[in-house]
Amino acid sequence: MSGEEIIFDPSFREKFFERVEQVQSQLSDESVFQDQKVFVELSKEHSRLVEITNAFMECDRIDLELKSVQQMIETSSSDESMKSFLEEELQFLTKKREDETRLLELLLVPPDPLDDLNTIVEIRAGTGGDEAALFVADCARMYQLYAAEKKWKIETLSATPSSLGGFKEYIFEVTGKSVYRTFRHESGTHRVQRVPVTEAQGRLHTSAVTIAVLIPDDPSAQKLEIDEKDLKIQTCRASGAGGQHVNKTDSAVRITHIPSGIVCYCQEERSQHRNRDKAMRLLKAKLSEKISSEKSAEVAALRASQVGSGDRSERIRTYNFPQNRLTDHRIKMTLYSLDQVMNGGLEPISSALIRWHGKNKCSKSKNFP
Repeated sequence: MSGEEIIFDPSFREKFFERVEQVQSQLSDESVFQDQKVFVELSKEHSRLVEITNAFMECDRIDLELKSVQQMIETSSSDESMKSFLEEELQFLTKKREDETRLLELLLVPPDPLDDLNTIVEIRAGTGGDEAALFVADCARMYQLYAAEKKWKIETLSATPSSLGGFKEYIFEVTGKSVYRTFRHESGTHRVQRVPVTEAQGRLHTSAVTIAVLIPDDPSAQKLEIDEKDLKIQTCRASGAGGQHVNKTDSAVRITHIPSGIVCYCQEERSQHRNRDKAMRLLKAKLSEKISSEKSAEVAALRASQVGSGDRSERIRTYNFPQNRLTDHRIKMTLYSLDQVMNGGLEPISSALIRWHGKNKCSKSKNFP
């Protein structure tokens, strides 16, 4: 059974509206106000249920219009001008119905406790030398534009410039609603196919960048205690462009966690204290991810069932510039609008990944998530 068949199945709808009635009943009970945590959770769920209810109602309304237009087409066969108008209206309503169904599928994806947590995105140049480094810069710009569209806040934690205006590594933190819900699916190898600016003969090259997605505020990280004795903290002068302070103060900070060998470096701020704070946040996120990967086989299995393994060695997406094509290999989705994607138009692919994840869950349980 497809995702659309599931969400419009009568038994599925019945379970959904039963839950709506339950939540409304609980919120109308004065005793719920005595437990602020329960009240907040119920209020959040009610808000989500209202959105879903409205989407269901809109789909039903469009279905009625579609049925009406189809009936009118059947009875107006002699009037060609009217029939042509009705066929255009039918196409419009069909497209609208598809869009509304995709929205409903997106809304039905079960919320996760981690959805709204701050997210650290780490982009590194892989195979391809200078061309890979240039694509790191392109990806960083793409995510910054997408974040601006979503009204998320981005803070650069670390950036290591390369020649030709690229970056060997670019690390930033994103804050906002549903940040991790979206960025968790960006982890992996992103392959780019294009003619590099350094290519004199116009030959097509294939390069790659790897992206890791970390959670600095993961509940498991909050329990993580880092012993100062395990840290080697070095300060040095920042390199690259950045103003007069670059060559006058030892503001850059490099922190090495000796037991794990993890190294975090930051030079983005003028203040050594702020650079140290950023480097520590990154270190905490990396240690948390390392512990999670080593100790939680269940989490790894869950991630694999959602959208591949999430391992950075796994190729998840191809960006083909000559064909203006983007392909996500996990969900076999291809878009011929790469230029729009690189200018922040990630919403179609991001929404598709979230919907795919949700449809898998729905198809397994056939219960309201």
